[in-house]
Amino acid sequence: MTNDFTPAQCAVLRSQLTNELTEAIVYDRLALRQPAGHNRDLLAKIAADERKHARQLADLLGEEGAPNRFKAFLNTSVASLFGLTFGLKLMENGEGNAGDTYRNFAGQSTLLTQIAADEDAHETALLDMLDDEHLNYMGAIVLGLNDALVELTGALAGFTFALNGSRLIAVTGLITGIAAALSMASSAFLSARADKEATGDRHPGKIACYTGVAYVITVLVLVLPYLLLSNVKLALVLMLLLALAIIALFNFYISVAKGTSFKRSFGEMASISTAVAAISFGIGYVLDHTMGAH
Repeated sequence: MTNDFTPAQCAVLRSQLTNELTEAIVYDRLALRQPAGHNRDLLAKIAADERKHARQLADLLGEEGAPNRFKAFLNTSVASLFGLTFGLKLMENGEGNAGDTYRNFAGQSTLLTQIAADEDAHETALLDMLDDEHLNYMGAIVLGLNDALVELTGALAGFTFALNGSRLIAVTGLITGIAAALSMASSAFLSARADKEATGDRHPGKIACYTGVAYVITVLVLVLPYLLLSNVKLALVLMLLLALAIIALFNFYISVAKGTSFKRSFGEMASISTAVAAISFGIGYVLDHTMGAH
């Protein structure tokens, strides 16, 4: 049946056959890791659809395909570590828009047109319906991460001129950051418990944990340069670069999982953190030269 397609088109279909078989393995493995319920049924259904598409492509090409097992392992691991929605959408984005690929064969095969419709309407709708705890508590993670970035980049920038020595700056930053993390987690818990209507099914304790853990991890990363480097100004530069890296990674996660604009959200968070750090650095500089803080 390959006579209807050019060699280049056959190569595209073989690639899609490999992708369908690979993704079926990923969905099957992730389904087995879920408790009985919505997510397991959803993933099993998507896996069945992928296997059906693979069989149809194999019949159309008149040859069998093979999955990419390394890619299946990698995609399964990413989804397990960073959440179903992020992992699966990253996988789909990495393979490109399968629906568009199949639509390139419109007029040559009604079967491929139907597969394109399945890819667009069916899989995408199912992925958007995934119940993913990582995303359900994303507001809490944003609160902890953003607050830590804004407060600690500013505090460490100010400490760089106001205090003498990178070790002292690191210790002061850790004390300040951990105390702020505990305060933020407590406030998040009390706020969530008081406003149950806004939090919905989210547990106040989990909201507090996600907020506090995101805050503490950010604190540890930002303080690290001052523990490793004796040159405080070099440590300051590295700290700011790490802050930008955290913002970039976090907003990449959000952009993939929720389909939002990476550039806009990254620009907003980076601008706020950088502005606060610059102001705090200026305050530290002024205090150092007017009050003899050293």
